[in-house]
Amino acid sequence: MLTRRTLLLLSGAALAMASLPDCLAFAQTANSAAPAFVQRTGDELIRAMDQAHTPQTKRQALLQIVERTVDVNGIARFCLGRYWRMATPQQQQDYTAVFHQTLINSITARIGDYQGVHFTIGRSAPMGDGTAVQTTVFRPNNPPVDVQWLVSEDGGSPKIIDVQAEGTSMRLTERSDYTSFLQQHGGNVQALIEALRRQAAQQQAG
Repeated sequence: MLTRRTLLLLSGAALAMASLPDCLAFAQTANSAAPAFVQRTGDELIRAMDQAHTPQTKRQALLQIVERTVDVNGIARFCLGRYWRMATPQQQQDYTAVFHQTLINSITARIGDYQGVHFTIGRSAPMGDGTAVQTTVFRPNNPPVDVQWLVSEDGGSPKIIDVQAEGTSMRLTERSDYTSFLQQHGGNVQALIEALRRQAAQQQAG
């Protein structure tokens, strides 16, 4: 399930993206489109939040941007880890769909918090399977948070594949939680799917 610590990471990510235009100068990684991609995505979010007048239209605008810029399917597979290969094709499809729903719900549920946020962008550098773009997020009445974006450029189309806040990785945290859940339930992927469906239903009701 998306735990409290994962939700905090997601909130930090969305808040950072909503304030990107506040800082235009940052270190470019050689031959990398990641910094420009992060800036462009932030510009889109700012316009969407400024032009969409109701919570529903803002949610829809944010949803479209997230679906286009975040590799949700890739993150879903990563979080399931070795259990992805153990799942049936139908379970893989069902799991990916409900993961997508819970992730999107978690991000779009915090639209009201995107006001008064600003941040600074630091260095960008290759890291693992992507390019890391460093930012520091400042929220009113909250301490600053270091947020690092990991952007994959495989296939020539940049996508966000991870968010790290204060050194904690969203996808590694979620994979650890899923693995723990599955170990407690005898590796039953269907049990995880049902738990995620209950969480998605609670998010919708809330």
